[in-house]
Amino acid sequence: MLKKICFGLTATLLFMGIAANPAFAQDKNDGKHFGVTITAKKAIRYDELIRRMERTDSLAIKVKGKVSEVCQKKGCWMTLVSDEPGKPEMRVTFKDYAFFMPKDLAGKHVVIDGYAYVDVTSVEDLRHYAEDAGKSKAEIAAITKPKRELSFEAAGVLILD
Repeated sequence: MLKKICFGLTATLLFMGIAANPAFAQDKNDGKHFGVTITAKKAIRYDELIRRMERTDSLAIKVKGKVSEVCQKKGCWMTLVSDEPGKPEMRVTFKDYAFFMPKDLAGKHVVIDGYAYVDVTSVEDLRHYAEDAGKSKAEIAAITKPKRELSFEAAGVLILD
């Protein structure tokens, strides 16, 4: 009986020690962190990313921006927009399809950490994204040309508001 109590106490203390150690707290599941846990430190504004991407075709970076749209089927992608009107939006997908965003995230600000790159999105993919976003059949049919755009693969997302 004493062995069982000692074993149970040891296991409990070991588990509590591991759980309290920040090195083992890789992913917070608090509704604000998705994927790899990140902070807002050293994040640049989306407008700054647009300027930086004029000089390169890819960049590992942390970006802060406003969500304009989220996949309404699963939350498997979102788009970020500038606070300045007339700037292009950026499609954000999630590394290894490992996590999804809440479908009601539009209008909120986030920090994303990962890899920005310039990509050409096919008509087929653009139509698929439009369908996921709940666009009308007419809007989907109007997509007839591929689009060169800024894209992002996020390893982690932090919802700010």
